[in-house]
Amino acid sequence: MKQTRHSTFTSLLLAGALACSVAPAIAQTAKGAANPPPSADLDYAINAVQKGLSLSGNAGVQWRAGDGRYSIANETRASIVGKILDARSEGRVDAQGLAPEKSIEKRFRKEATTTTFDRESKTIRFDASDATYPIKGGEQDRNSIVWQLATIARTTPAKFKTGSTISAFVAGQKNAEAWSFKVGKAETLKTGMGDISAVKVSKSAGNGDKDQKIDLWLAPSKNWYPVRIRFAEPDGDFIEQTITRITPQ
Repeated sequence: MKQTRHSTFTSLLLAGALACSVAPAIAQTAKGAANPPPSADLDYAINAVQKGLSLSGNAGVQWRAGDGRYSIANETRASIVGKILDARSEGRVDAQGLAPEKSIEKRFRKEATTTTFDRESKTIRFDASDATYPIKGGEQDRNSIVWQLATIARTTPAKFKTGSTISAFVAGQKNAEAWSFKVGKAETLKTGMGDISAVKVSKSAGNGDKDQKIDLWLAPSKNWYPVRIRFAEPDGDFIEQTITRITPQ
Protein backbone atom coordinates (compact mmCIF):
# COMPACT_ATOMS: atom_id res chain seq x y z
CA MET A 1 0.00 0.00 0.00
CA LYS A 2 2.80 2.43 0.81
CA GLN A 3 4.46 1.87 -2.55
CA THR A 4 1.21 2.67 -4.36
CA ARG A 5 0.78 5.90 -2.45
CA HIS A 6 4.35 6.96 -3.15
CA SER A 7 3.99 6.17 -6.85
CA THR A 8 0.87 8.34 -6.99
CA PHE A 9 2.73 11.13 -5.22
CA THR A 10 5.54 10.97 -7.78
CA SER A 11 3.22 10.84 -10.76
CA LEU A 12 1.33 13.90 -9.59
CA LEU A 13 4.51 15.87 -9.07
CA LEU A 14 5.57 15.13 -12.63
CA ALA A 15 2.23 16.00 -14.14
CA GLY A 16 2.89 19.53 -13.74
CA ALA A 17 6.22 20.03 -13.12
CA LEU A 18 2.61 23.45 -16.11
CA ALA A 19 -1.86 22.16 -30.53
CA CYS A 20 1.34 22.60 -32.43
CA SER A 21 0.30 26.23 -32.82
CA VAL A 22 0.63 28.65 -29.93
CA ALA A 23 -1.65 31.32 -28.57
CA PRO A 24 -1.15 34.98 -29.49
CA ALA A 25 0.47 35.66 -26.12
CA ILE A 26 3.33 33.29 -26.97
CA ALA A 27 3.60 34.30 -30.61
CA GLN A 28 3.82 37.95 -29.52
CA THR A 29 7.31 37.39 -28.09
CA ALA A 30 8.63 36.95 -31.62
CA LYS A 31 8.48 40.75 -32.05
CA GLY A 32 11.35 41.26 -29.60
CA ALA A 33 13.93 39.41 -27.59
CA ALA A 34 12.53 37.08 -24.92
CA ASN A 35 13.24 38.07 -21.33
CA PRO A 36 13.41 34.98 -19.07
CA PRO A 37 13.80 35.34 -15.29
CA PRO A 38 17.39 35.76 -14.05
CA SER A 39 19.28 32.72 -12.80
CA ALA A 40 18.39 31.57 -9.27
CA ASP A 41 18.12 28.59 -6.94
CA LEU A 42 14.61 28.12 -5.54
CA ASP A 43 13.66 26.02 -2.50
CA TYR A 44 10.11 24.81 -1.80
CA ALA A 45 8.23 23.08 1.02
CA ILE A 46 5.83 20.35 -0.11
CA ASN A 47 2.54 19.33 1.51
CA ALA A 48 0.22 16.69 0.12
CA VAL A 49 -2.70 14.39 0.82
CA GLN A 50 -2.73 11.08 -1.05
CA LYS A 51 -5.30 8.35 -0.33
CA GLY A 52 -5.74 9.75 3.18
CA LEU A 53 -2.00 9.81 3.81
CA SER A 54 -0.42 13.17 4.65
CA LEU A 55 3.02 13.64 3.11
CA SER A 56 5.63 16.37 3.36
CA GLY A 57 8.95 17.04 1.73
CA ASN A 58 11.03 19.61 -0.06
CA ALA A 59 11.99 20.50 -3.60
CA GLY A 60 14.85 22.45 -5.12
CA VAL A 61 15.05 24.06 -8.54
CA GLN A 62 18.23 25.33 -10.18
CA TRP A 63 17.18 27.77 -12.90
CA ARG A 64 19.83 29.19 -15.20
CA ALA A 65 19.42 31.60 -18.11
CA GLY A 66 22.08 33.49 -20.05
CA ASP A 67 23.96 33.73 -23.33
CA GLY A 68 20.92 32.63 -25.28
CA ARG A 69 20.43 29.38 -23.34
CA TYR A 70 18.56 28.06 -20.30
CA SER A 71 18.67 25.02 -18.04
CA ILE A 72 16.38 23.69 -15.31
CA ALA A 73 17.27 21.06 -12.70
CA ASN A 74 14.50 19.90 -10.34
CA GLU A 75 15.00 17.59 -7.38
CA THR A 76 12.16 16.53 -5.07
CA ARG A 77 12.40 14.59 -1.82
CA ALA A 78 9.62 13.05 0.29
CA SER A 79 10.10 12.69 4.04
CA ILE A 80 9.42 8.94 3.97
CA VAL A 81 11.31 7.66 0.94
CA GLY A 82 13.94 10.27 0.06
CA LYS A 83 14.49 11.49 -3.50
CA ILE A 84 11.52 10.73 -5.73
CA LEU A 85 12.18 13.02 -8.69
CA ASP A 86 15.17 14.19 -10.68
CA ALA A 87 14.05 16.19 -13.73
CA ARG A 88 16.06 18.37 -16.11
CA SER A 89 15.45 20.49 -19.17
CA GLU A 90 17.85 22.48 -21.32
CA GLY A 91 17.79 24.36 -24.56
CA ARG A 92 17.97 27.73 -26.25
CA VAL A 93 16.16 31.01 -25.65
CA ASP A 94 14.77 32.37 -28.90
CA ALA A 95 12.26 35.00 -29.97
CA GLN A 96 9.35 32.84 -28.76
CA GLY A 97 10.89 32.16 -25.35
CA LEU A 98 12.28 28.83 -24.23
CA ALA A 99 13.13 26.34 -26.97
CA PRO A 100 13.86 22.97 -25.28
CA GLU A 101 16.41 20.62 -26.80
CA LYS A 102 16.33 17.83 -24.22
CA SER A 103 14.22 16.90 -21.19
CA ILE A 104 15.16 14.09 -18.78
CA GLU A 105 12.93 12.71 -16.01
CA LYS A 106 13.92 10.13 -13.40
CA ARG A 107 10.94 8.95 -11.37
CA PHE A 108 10.90 7.09 -8.08
CA ARG A 109 12.01 3.47 -8.68
CA LYS A 110 11.90 3.88 -12.45
CA GLU A 111 14.47 4.33 -15.18
CA ALA A 112 15.18 7.81 -16.51
CA THR A 113 13.48 8.79 -19.77
CA THR A 114 14.59 11.36 -22.33
CA THR A 115 12.50 13.55 -24.60
CA THR A 116 14.45 15.11 -27.47
CA PHE A 117 13.50 18.21 -29.44
CA ASP A 118 15.47 17.64 -32.63
CA ARG A 119 15.75 21.15 -34.05
CA GLU A 120 17.42 20.03 -37.28
CA SER A 121 14.66 17.63 -38.29
CA LYS A 122 12.02 19.68 -36.45
CA THR A 123 10.75 16.60 -34.62
CA ILE A 124 9.98 15.74 -30.99
CA ARG A 125 11.07 12.19 -30.09
CA PHE A 126 10.79 10.00 -26.98
CA ASP A 127 13.02 7.14 -25.89
CA ALA A 128 10.05 5.70 -23.95
CA SER A 129 7.74 5.46 -27.00
CA ASP A 130 7.71 5.51 -30.80
CA ALA A 131 5.56 8.65 -30.94
CA THR A 132 6.82 11.69 -32.84
CA TYR A 133 5.48 15.21 -33.22
CA PRO A 134 6.49 18.09 -35.51
CA ILE A 135 8.18 21.17 -34.10
CA LYS A 136 6.48 24.33 -35.36
CA GLY A 137 7.60 26.75 -32.66
CA GLY A 138 6.73 27.33 -29.01
CA GLU A 139 6.61 23.65 -27.95
CA GLN A 140 7.60 22.93 -24.33
CA ASP A 141 8.32 20.05 -21.99
CA ARG A 142 6.73 19.63 -18.56
CA ASN A 143 9.73 21.23 -16.87
CA SER A 144 10.06 24.22 -19.17
CA ILE A 145 6.39 25.21 -19.47
CA VAL A 146 6.30 26.87 -16.02
CA TRP A 147 9.35 28.97 -16.88
CA GLN A 148 7.98 29.71 -20.33
CA LEU A 149 4.93 31.25 -18.67
CA ALA A 150 7.22 33.36 -16.48
CA THR A 151 9.17 34.39 -19.57
CA ILE A 152 5.99 35.44 -21.36
CA ALA A 153 4.89 37.47 -18.32
CA ARG A 154 8.22 39.33 -18.30
CA THR A 155 8.45 39.76 -22.08
CA THR A 156 4.85 40.75 -22.87
CA PRO A 157 3.19 41.78 -19.57
CA ALA A 158 0.26 43.33 -21.44
CA LYS A 159 -0.73 39.82 -22.56
CA PHE A 160 -0.70 38.56 -18.98
CA LYS A 161 -3.88 40.31 -17.88
CA THR A 162 -6.68 38.69 -15.90
CA GLY A 163 -8.83 36.54 -18.16
CA SER A 164 -6.30 36.03 -20.93
CA THR A 165 -5.46 32.52 -22.18
CA ILE A 166 -2.06 31.06 -23.04
CA SER A 167 -1.69 27.76 -24.89
CA ALA A 168 1.27 25.55 -25.72
CA PHE A 169 2.01 22.06 -26.97
CA VAL A 170 3.66 20.25 -24.05
CA ALA A 171 5.72 17.05 -24.29
CA GLY A 172 5.83 14.51 -21.46
CA GLN A 173 7.74 11.23 -21.23
CA LYS A 174 5.87 9.33 -23.95
CA ASN A 175 3.65 11.77 -25.82
CA ALA A 176 2.59 15.40 -26.09
CA GLU A 177 -0.66 17.34 -25.90
CA ALA A 178 -2.09 20.84 -25.97
CA TRP A 179 -2.23 22.64 -22.63
CA SER A 180 -4.20 25.82 -22.04
CA PHE A 181 -3.68 28.21 -19.13
CA LYS A 182 -5.96 31.00 -17.96
CA VAL A 183 -4.50 34.02 -16.20
CA GLY A 184 -6.34 34.87 -12.99
CA LYS A 185 -6.11 37.63 -10.40
CA ALA A 186 -3.25 38.50 -8.10
CA GLU A 187 -3.45 36.87 -4.66
CA THR A 188 -1.47 37.35 -1.46
CA LEU A 189 0.25 34.11 -0.44
CA LYS A 190 1.75 33.24 2.90
CA THR A 191 5.14 31.67 2.25
CA GLY A 192 8.41 30.89 3.97
CA MET A 193 9.55 34.26 2.64
CA GLY A 194 6.60 36.13 4.10
CA ASP A 195 3.52 37.43 2.29
CA ILE A 196 3.99 37.55 -1.50
CA SER A 197 1.59 38.91 -4.12
CA ALA A 198 1.39 36.48 -7.04
CA VAL A 199 -0.70 36.10 -10.18
CA LYS A 200 -2.61 32.83 -10.33
CA VAL A 201 -2.42 30.89 -13.61
CA SER A 202 -4.58 27.77 -13.98
CA LYS A 203 -4.32 24.92 -16.47
CA SER A 204 -7.71 24.35 -18.04
CA ALA A 205 -9.09 20.82 -17.70
CA GLY A 206 -9.14 19.09 -21.06
CA ASN A 207 -11.44 16.28 -19.99
CA GLY A 208 -13.94 17.94 -17.69
CA ASP A 209 -13.96 16.79 -14.08
CA LYS A 210 -11.74 13.78 -14.89
CA ASP A 211 -8.60 15.83 -15.51
CA GLN A 212 -5.97 16.88 -13.03
CA LYS A 213 -5.98 20.59 -12.25
CA ILE A 214 -2.75 22.57 -12.13
CA ASP A 215 -2.47 26.02 -10.55
CA LEU A 216 0.64 28.19 -10.62
CA TRP A 217 1.34 31.44 -8.79
CA LEU A 218 3.93 33.72 -10.42
CA ALA A 219 5.24 36.66 -8.40
CA PRO A 220 5.84 39.95 -10.28
CA SER A 221 7.90 41.35 -7.39
CA LYS A 222 10.14 38.26 -7.48
CA ASN A 223 11.05 38.34 -11.19
CA TRP A 224 7.88 36.32 -11.92
CA TYR A 225 9.39 33.23 -10.29
CA PRO A 226 6.87 30.45 -9.53
CA VAL A 227 6.29 30.81 -5.77
CA ARG A 228 3.55 28.18 -5.48
CA ILE A 229 2.44 25.21 -7.59
CA ARG A 230 -0.55 23.02 -6.81
CA PHE A 231 -1.68 19.75 -8.44
CA ALA A 232 -5.21 18.61 -7.54
CA GLU A 233 -7.05 15.41 -8.48
CA PRO A 234 -10.83 15.02 -8.94
CA ASP A 235 -10.96 12.71 -5.90
CA GLY A 236 -9.62 15.45 -3.60
CA ASP A 237 -5.98 14.36 -3.44
CA PHE A 238 -3.52 17.22 -3.90
CA ILE A 239 0.13 18.23 -3.84
CA GLU A 240 1.23 21.79 -3.14
CA GLN A 241 4.73 23.25 -3.12
CA THR A 242 5.38 26.72 -1.71
CA ILE A 243 8.54 28.80 -1.93
CA THR A 244 10.77 29.04 1.13
CA ARG A 245 13.87 30.69 -0.34
CA ILE A 246 15.15 32.30 -3.55
CA THR A 247 18.91 32.62 -4.02
CA PRO A 248 20.06 34.73 -7.02
CA GLN A 249 22.91 33.23 -9.03
